Amino acid sequence: MRKRVRSYFKDKNISIYGNFKMHLKTVIMLGAYLAPFIIILTIPLSPLAALGMVVLMGIGEAGIGMSVMHDGAHGSYSSKAWVNKLVASTMFLLGSNTINWKIQHNVNHHSFTNIFNYDTDISTISVIRLCEHAPLKKYHRYQHLYAFPLYGLMTFVRLFGEISVLLEYNRKGITKQQHADPTLEVVKLVITKVIYITLIIGLPLLLTDFAFWQILIGFFILHATAGMIMSTVFQMAHVVEGTYQPLPDEHNTIHNDWLVHQLLATSDFGRKNGLFSWYIGGLDFQIEHHLFQNVCHIHYPAIAPIIQTTAKEYGFNYNLKPTVFYALASHFRRLKELGRIEHNNKPEQHDYPVDSIQGI
Repeated sequence: MRKRVRSYFKDKNISIYGNFKMHLKTVIMLGAYLAPFIIILTIPLSPLAALGMVVLMGIGEAGIGMSVMHDGAHGSYSSKAWVNKLVASTMFLLGSNTINWKIQHNVNHHSFTNIFNYDTDISTISVIRLCEHAPLKKYHRYQHLYAFPLYGLMTFVRLFGEISVLLEYNRKGITKQQHADPTLEVVKLVITKVIYITLIIGLPLLLTDFAFWQILIGFFILHATAGMIMSTVFQMAHVVEGTYQPLPDEHNTIHNDWLVHQLLATSDFGRKNGLFSWYIGGLDFQIEHHLFQNVCHIHYPAIAPIIQTTAKEYGFNYNLKPTVFYALASHFRRLKELGRIEHNNKPEQHDYPVDSIQGI
């Protein structure tokens, strides 16, 4: 599979990194976030019109996270390290930092996808049970009804909970493992959040006629919009029917090749979603992203058929949900199932035949 994908780029004589389309998208996403904010600050608006601008900001914020920052943090935006670092730093526009994201996402999620207690994306939200190995509570029976509204709190959790997370990374020595200074990263994170809160709340308070409570409502709607979009999109790739959630054995080993594990723990959805696919930064090509995270998402539609054909050729299931709405429905059904079924939490031993894995 790797040989075939490399051949595609070599035969086409194209770079694995971003191109003009990616650069144009970056400008559009930044504009979708910043332009409505500038309008709010400079043009007298009714509360309803301002609300519309805030929603647009939330859409732009999610777009930056999914389509711009994501590639920069993975080093796939450009062949130049400083460009990737600059693009990844758009995270600061969201009141967050890059070191936390890289540890949580690049290291924990991409290395240990769908493995409970290692992949924090499925392990740290106790009120929503996203993994069959997590403790089952009575209230989880209703999580398919309350989960989606709670997804809107995702960016709030990052905004107000990141400092404690970074301190924990520092305590465990994880920050140093990423060749970062623990004290400096805490200082940078605190300063980032102070500046962000000052600008996003302080400027409207200073330059507009809106009351403080109105600005707070707008702030909440901004983050709820962005959080709802990003969380829902992320869940449709890993917490759906047919995605594998293994446990390591007593020797802390997963009995599978890493590439095969990624294929079985991940799902594509839709893939022909036009504007929506463009907006979410290729996250509907999640299999391609997990197998080739160093490749810019602009290229995923082209390499997806190569990966799908190769997987089927060697007898592996390629989990593809045919539409976005099908993936949403699959996530809903999976939430309902996880809220009612308790796993025995014993490690599963799989030296594949893969025909034991259920999927679409």
